[in-house]
Amino acid sequence: MADVKVDAIFEMLDKSLQIQQGKVKVSNPSKLRQKAQKLAEISALESGEKQGLARYLTRAAALELGIIPASIHDLYMARGRGEVPTTFTVPAINLRALSFDAARIIFRVAKEMDASAFIFEIARSEIGYTDQRPAEYATSILAAAIAEDYKGPVFIQGDHFQVSAKRYGTDPEAEVKAVKDLMKESVAAGFYNIDVDTSTLVDLSKPTVPAQQALNTELSATLTAYVRAIEPKGVTISVGGEIGEVGGRNSTEEELRAYVEGFRKDLEKQGKGLTGLSKISIQTGTSHGGVALPDGSIAKVKVDFDTLKRLSQVARRDYSMGGAVQHGASTLPEDAFGKFVETETCEIHLATGFMNMFFERMPGNLRDEMYAYLRDKHASERKGDMTDEQFYYKVRKNAVGPFKAQSWALPPSVKEQIGKDWEAQFKKLFNLLGVRGTRQYVEKCIKPVAIEPSLKDYFGEKAGIESVADLAD
Repeated sequence: MADVKVDAIFEMLDKSLQIQQGKVKVSNPSKLRQKAQKLAEISALESGEKQGLARYLTRAAALELGIIPASIHDLYMARGRGEVPTTFTVPAINLRALSFDAARIIFRVAKEMDASAFIFEIARSEIGYTDQRPAEYATSILAAAIAEDYKGPVFIQGDHFQVSAKRYGTDPEAEVKAVKDLMKESVAAGFYNIDVDTSTLVDLSKPTVPAQQALNTELSATLTAYVRAIEPKGVTISVGGEIGEVGGRNSTEEELRAYVEGFRKDLEKQGKGLTGLSKISIQTGTSHGGVALPDGSIAKVKVDFDTLKRLSQVARRDYSMGGAVQHGASTLPEDAFGKFVETETCEIHLATGFMNMFFERMPGNLRDEMYAYLRDKHASERKGDMTDEQFYYKVRKNAVGPFKAQSWALPPSVKEQIGKDWEAQFKKLFNLLGVRGTRQYVEKCIKPVAIEPSLKDYFGEKAGIESVADLAD
């Protein structure tokens, strides 16, 4: 480590960290909690050695304090065996803006509710347009846990680690390698939950369902085998599969069976005895981000809860998985969330609703600046009949990354108001999803392994920026 930069960071942290016999030690947890935001800020806004040091120190300090990146695999498998009740649905939350601040609120709410069954996630697409590489995202989460004095396993997930159908068609090997490279980078950062998504390659023109799913199952198995090859010793990464693109037609039991059975055969070809999937994502009528109407309001969506329940039961009863996963849920009406528990949904993904609150509370001058940027850089995404409201709603996520520094610099009063909105929503959702009191199940099933961070993982070559326009959130 660069001694000068380490000393500067230690001074900034009020000497709450020390290096003893080559290891990071927390000498003053109370002071570190007060200064944890500085580590997250350096991670998000700086570059080079200082940035890498902040990320490494955050990970090492978190482990010292009993904050351990973990896999949710064993909880889901216990649910599949009937050893854990289906009385809760795990929220998987995508944090696109102010990730450190949002994560603090989530940990605070979780502590109040004695909750532990929740996931922080980010999709391949979001990594691109929010300008949050895996190490930065994990640092924001772990620094937030330090700040809130949260203890125990922390589930960080790669959501929609998706193959682009367009790029796969042009250069299959390069596209699969790109997903593998992202997986490797993510696992090194503490992502021990990964949703493999090759559903973009389902071919509905084929005559039978197994044939339609064949390439999906083959590549899902290939990527799962790769995950098993790179997972740390003692960790079984939770891997999820997907049988159809979110926003497409609703999934069927025949498709689920064809996918799971095809996947298992293909995985066996990759290696004997490899651990498979812990859950499966299906389509039940939602779309990512919701659909904006001409006046800017969000169209009402009817979720096929009967399908969700039936396929969740099939996944558990016949394939010993945790159950089915629902994407694109955050913009649904409030009365829908209790139904996810009723229908025994294993996990739901939440993102856009929280980003909407961020934009609604943003100072007008910053929003105007962002919208001007979008008009300039994303004009090609505007269809002829779109209103301004529809255009901005569709593309405004693309301003999150370019304006990350301005978001960090928002006045405290603005952040406080956004935080109040988020806190109220997290409390509401955690209650509706039955997450209160789930620490008992996590402690029963999850025995997290403290994987020491490697310095080389935080000083490697910076990953290049890729096009993510055709990938799901």
